[in-house]
Amino acid sequence: MTLSKDFPPVHAPGSGRSNSKPALAESGHTRFVSLGQQAVGQQTVGQPLVGQPLVGQEPQPIRLPGTDCMIKPQVPLTSLTSFKVGGPAEMYVAPRRIEDLQASFEWAQTRGLPITLLGAGSNLLISDRGIPGLVVCTRYLRYSHFDAETGRMTAAAGEPIARLAWQAAEHGLSGLEWAVGIPGTLGGAVVMNAGAHGLCTADILVDTHTLAIDGTLEVWHPDQLNYTYRSSKLQAHTSLAAAEAIRLVTQATLQLQPGGDPEQLIADTTQHLDRRRITQPYHLPSCGSVFRNPGSHKAGWLIEQTGLKGHSIGGAQIAQRHANFILNCGGATANDIFQLIHHIQQTVEQNWSLCLEPEVKMIGEFHLA
Repeated sequence: MTLSKDFPPVHAPGSGRSNSKPALAESGHTRFVSLGQQAVGQQTVGQPLVGQPLVGQEPQPIRLPGTDCMIKPQVPLTSLTSFKVGGPAEMYVAPRRIEDLQASFEWAQTRGLPITLLGAGSNLLISDRGIPGLVVCTRYLRYSHFDAETGRMTAAAGEPIARLAWQAAEHGLSGLEWAVGIPGTLGGAVVMNAGAHGLCTADILVDTHTLAIDGTLEVWHPDQLNYTYRSSKLQAHTSLAAAEAIRLVTQATLQLQPGGDPEQLIADTTQHLDRRRITQPYHLPSCGSVFRNPGSHKAGWLIEQTGLKGHSIGGAQIAQRHANFILNCGGATANDIFQLIHHIQQTVEQNWSLCLEPEVKMIGEFHLA
């Protein structure tokens, strides 16, 4: 299937760059920061990471040359994350086309600015002090196509995975019902191998297209991505030396099962959602599961057995309904949530000699109290 003109041709890994656009100039000064980055810095607590405008000057939006994109300064990110916390982006852009995405990378690269990718904001914790450099929001990269004969679904990275689950059911395609309660995008699901009820993205992925910071467009297949539990080769690198290797998912194709009865599939999908609503809290802001399950143990069970259900720090609380959820009960800060995560890790390790690894990604600077 051929995608719209917003999705230019791509190459298999190692086969060279796309001819649709010259490669972006390489720069040793640009830092490409992904959602997996966690940093504990040395700046004074409370000092903002983002630059402040001069007195009497209001920062003005900048139009990216040759695009319809506006780069906006000092954009609050609280409403763009499911935790509803976090500081502002120093600079922010929301491309709707691959060409605009490439132009955004180039703009930041020529200025030596770090780049942070933001999808649905459903699995991350942004520091109260904000994000320096350029935040590139990918949630407006939208496109989807369902082939009722082959069962294949191709969609852009910004499409919500839950929305695709409903659409697949409406087209009589089964195999994505489990994703209906996952509050993220298709791109995020591919990168972190999202899953539920014993199923995961890697099980149904045909291929995924990526864009590197140097402008290279590539196609990857599941056997190239080193998929494991909630992880893949595409997951964020944290070292600056690895920056050139970081790739942004732009679209993916999934293999679903054709020939299903839409009414029955919609009913099955509804059941999946109802089951999650019964067992998991959705009435307050959260990021979903905070920790990965360590081996055969369930993180939520371990936390519950330590007696931490309902424990709170500031406005952040461990959910009563599911102990692997942290809720923003009103007025929580990113630091409240960070301190609560650390407290859970310490308590579980003391009681069970097990280390809980966060599934939530942390961006910016955090300091232990």
